[in-house]
Amino acid sequence: MELKVKQVQRVDGAKEALYLPALFGGLRITVRHFWRNLFGAKDVVTISYPEEKRHVSERWRGRHRLTRLDNGFLSCVACYMCETICPSECIHIEAGEHPDLSVEKYPVVFDIDELRCVFCGLCVEACPKDAIRMDTGVISMAYTSRHTFDFTRDLLKDSYDPKSHSNTKYEDKDLPSPKDQTEALPNSLGVPAT
Repeated sequence: MELKVKQVQRVDGAKEALYLPALFGGLRITVRHFWRNLFGAKDVVTISYPEEKRHVSERWRGRHRLTRLDNGFLSCVACYMCETICPSECIHIEAGEHPDLSVEKYPVVFDIDELRCVFCGLCVEACPKDAIRMDTGVISMAYTSRHTFDFTRDLLKDSYDPKSHSNTKYEDKDLPSPKDQTEALPNSLGVPAT
């Protein structure tokens, strides 16, 4: 079966052939917005970060944390529901026997790889004990090493203090400092950095 294709020739007028009218039209819009924002702006949209902190809503899904019971133990009973529902498989739990005999088990290991996490909040919704939350209000997580994004149980259960943040999982290992790592990497020409 043969298809009939009709070719249409587009005839550009003088206005479309020249790009200057479109250029001046875009420039006119830019200048109009400039003057409107210069004299008419009541509130400044930008904030002076880090001096000014951004308001975080209650529904913000930020860094994870584990909740505690009144007696100080973790609320988590190692049911593996958060690990099972996680679409990025960033949660790793290993269960153990709880010292309190009224509680069946607790997480001996509870790790979250924040670099793999998509912050969907499904782990919070799936938890039957409300043991995991994402309401820390931490917006920016910037570290110098990938290993510091592997949050362990001890880091997740303690209150978050960015100045005292250290990851005990990799603290004892003899890892090179970030400066040593960058000095060891060759640049694009293959010559070591000085």
